[in-house]
Amino acid sequence: MEAARLHEYTDDMSEALSIDEIDRPEIDRSDGVLVEVEGAGWCQTDNHIIEGMWEEYAPQDLPMTLGHENAGVVAEVGDEVTLVEEGDPVICHPVQTCGICRPCRLGEDMYCENSAFNGLTTDGGFAEYLQTNERAVIPLPEGVDPTEIAPHADAGITAYHAAKKAVRELNPGDTCVVIGIGGLGHIGLQCLDAMSGANIVAADIKDEALELAEEVGARHTVNSAEEDLADVVADLTDDVGAQQVVDFVGGDETTALAPEIVAAGGDHHVVGYGGHIHEPSQALVNGEFAFRGTLVGKYAELQELVALVDRDEVELRTERNDLDEINTVAERLEHNEIEGRAVVLPP
Repeated sequence: MEAARLHEYTDDMSEALSIDEIDRPEIDRSDGVLVEVEGAGWCQTDNHIIEGMWEEYAPQDLPMTLGHENAGVVAEVGDEVTLVEEGDPVICHPVQTCGICRPCRLGEDMYCENSAFNGLTTDGGFAEYLQTNERAVIPLPEGVDPTEIAPHADAGITAYHAAKKAVRELNPGDTCVVIGIGGLGHIGLQCLDAMSGANIVAADIKDEALELAEEVGARHTVNSAEEDLADVVADLTDDVGAQQVVDFVGGDETTALAPEIVAAGGDHHVVGYGGHIHEPSQALVNGEFAFRGTLVGKYAELQELVALVDRDEVELRTERNDLDEINTVAERLEHNEIEGRAVVLPP
């Protein structure tokens, strides 16, 4: 089968992955599931993996097939699999968990001590077939297109996970700021709108992104390249600040906004990454606010997100690209030229 493989780390996205002919994976365990891929989302994390940013945090044996946002149709199952059968459409949580370590027993999938992460620590879905396990697949409701929903396997669940944490701290009428209305941000904004009665303020540097934000539920929009976001939030909240901030950029300039825009006792959720947090400890003590990281989300949360999609509460903006265009997709995302999410199609 054909697969897009990373052979060495590079900053040059134009030649990041090569299309190789490799063996189709075979089920080698009783809970294994082989999925014929119908769509695999391209993610900013893929760019970061190519750059070698994850090498320190996750073991990677190159060459490796990338792609951690996967959906398709079950092609084959192991002897003990009962959840799905051949022909079922599924979306695949990126983490294959063991189910028996303490974090798994507590329902904390992302902290599994024996996990495999498709496209990060083991072969992913930029290929014709993906090998995963029963604990990672979620059957799709009738009428939900695997190609369209594929990016929800990471982008969607990550945005939902952050939004769900924020919603726990939001009361109707509170202010929530969403920074970055891109591939994740437009999903997170819809989740916040569907699950809370908060006033959502969307901030971005592109007018096209802000138009999208208005379409999907933002009450206020701010072009932060032209207006001072801290001043706008102060005006909208009578100097109280936003009870929750969900930062889908995670750059130095956005995390630095926290002391100015987060209300006392609030949270600044860091979802996007690549920057740093340089705030003095006194700023956190004075405002008693917190920075909170977001790493994908739980299997159960992906089920919940699929339910929201099935109810038309969350719409995913996507564009489709062939597998042989994959490096062009990487370049375009590097230059912030993709609105919504890019989905890579198998050959």
